[in-house]
Amino acid sequence: MNCIIVDDEEVSRMIVRDFVERTPSLKLIAECDNAVEAFKIMKEEAIDIIFLDIEMPEMTGIELVQSLDSLPQVILITGRKDFGAEAYEYSLTDYLIKPINYPRFMKAVEKAQNNLQKDILDTQGNDDNIYVKADNRIVRIKLSDIYFIEALSDYVIINMESKKYIIHSTMKGLEQKLPSDMFTRVHRSYIVNLTKIDSIEDMSIVMPQKAIPIGNSYKSAFLSKLNFL
Repeated sequence: MNCIIVDDEEVSRMIVRDFVERTPSLKLIAECDNAVEAFKIMKEEAIDIIFLDIEMPEMTGIELVQSLDSLPQVILITGRKDFGAEAYEYSLTDYLIKPINYPRFMKAVEKAQNNLQKDILDTQGNDDNIYVKADNRIVRIKLSDIYFIEALSDYVIINMESKKYIIHSTMKGLEQKLPSDMFTRVHRSYIVNLTKIDSIEDMSIVMPQKAIPIGNSYKSAFLSKLNFL
């Protein structure tokens, strides 16, 4: 995720910069000591997250938020505790109190990442495709090309015949985005495309790439979706 740091305090920028460099999912595009410079950069660069100090001369962080036509994920950083109402009013991502620590920083980043994924993982009004963010680009995937989806910690793997995409999402969140007449959850770790099933043997679904286990709690719902003769 492309990010920018905006803070008039050098020490504060240095701390956030260190946190960004320690976080593989973040790419620092720029750091600014004033909001005016940040405004210019954000008009030219695609920014996913802005780490934004509130109290700055010339233009405050809130004024920067007000000036932007399209907001990225905004994580406010301030030494005061009385700006929570502003964060709520503008539906900003998170609100960090200085001095910030890395675990709290990561919690805010994960919230921003989840928000971005919800925005990107969308059918876009077309039931035949989904759009996912993978490898620093947005990729269009035909639903009919997906064989199965597998859980991997905080990520999921979208498996197709010759390609795989790893995206940051939960299985539950992804399941809600997929058409239920084509895809079904068969295990806590697997969602399958019903049109790609070769056969069912014992408690496994046979697909070209692998055998997918059927969880006991998912068996009845899965079998009810099959068109038996």
